[in-house]
Amino acid sequence: MTNQTEQFYIAKVINGDTNAFASLVDMYKNMVFSLAFKMTKNREEAEEISQDAFIKAYKNLPKFKGDSKFSTWLYRIAYHTSLDAIKKNKNNNNTFEINEITFNQIKATETILDGIERKERAKIMEICLHKLPDEERIIIWMFYYDELSLKEIMEITSLSEANLKVKLHRARKKLLTIVKENVSPELIENYGRK
Repeated sequence: MTNQTEQFYIAKVINGDTNAFASLVDMYKNMVFSLAFKMTKNREEAEEISQDAFIKAYKNLPKFKGDSKFSTWLYRIAYHTSLDAIKKNKNNNNTFEINEITFNQIKATETILDGIERKERAKIMEICLHKLPDEERIIIWMFYYDELSLKEIMEITSLSEANLKVKLHRARKKLLTIVKENVSPELIENYGRK
């Protein structure tokens, strides 16, 4: 949806046409659900978060000034709604210590991953990604999978640039440690053998 089209629907909603909001929902429902699901790992909870996020967006639409893209503004609402839901359900306690990772260990892990077929590598990475704490997992996801810029992630998460870079760096280190621990030597040794 172009910025001009978004502005058209936003103006209609603000002027009382509640049906115009349905067009915005249709355009962004997959993005919002996908974010909520990545953060919570629960389909039902992600659906509930999506509904809550759109309700918040609808109620706060008159406050949208257009300083950022509408999608970024909506992504931010969905992100914070997801964080609130996660805080309410503190039953998943993902704590993980950072081990010192040297450049050689990073290269060794990358070499291992290079030797595994792309499909298997993607599956391994997804499993490992879900072992990261929620906030770090979503920052990695936004940066690498959604390909959001640091500026967009800063707007969504309300983190400073320095804080975001530190969190992204730590998340990468943790992810590399998790990958190294989860790619079994047997898989590497027997890879390609029938």
